[in-house]
Amino acid sequence: MPNITDTKTYQEKRSDEVQQLGSEQTEYTYEYAPHLLETFENIHPQRDYWVTLNADEFTSLCPKTNQPDFGTLIINYIPNIQMVESKSLKLYLFSFMNSGEFHEDVVNKIGKDLVAIMSPKYLEVVGMFYPRGNISIHPTFSFSNGEETYEEIEKHRFLNRNINPQRIG
Repeated sequence: MPNITDTKTYQEKRSDEVQQLGSEQTEYTYEYAPHLLETFENIHPQRDYWVTLNADEFTSLCPKTNQPDFGTLIINYIPNIQMVESKSLKLYLFSFMNSGEFHEDVVNKIGKDLVAIMSPKYLEVVGMFYPRGNISIHPTFSFSNGEETYEEIEKHRFLNRNINPQRIG
């Protein structure tokens, strides 16, 4: 059990790392805004563990019709040194609301932005978009940092992705 000094130090460190969490004024941006993403230090980088973030109300626009597309994003990653802060992720994902891109492009853009800001050991972003014209689209982005363990995870998950396909909508 940490003593109060350790707890205060921890809280001060975390408070300095992120700006949007706990902010009294939240500004919502309606255009793509990767600068909104914030990270904090992983204090357990020697351990491999999964972090899963679900965004159940993701919205973007069809680039052709400008109609809204809705879906769930599932972000799974094994952190390295940096981790994404959840409120900043929420605001970043909200910024796609008026972004006109195909589902596959959105998922890849989000994956690349998260890799750029966190440099995780492994990351995947799965988009499960609601059907349009009777077809739902479920693109997946994956990344490994090149180390053998994470290359194997990426290969295994890629090869076994649709063994149990998920349906939504």
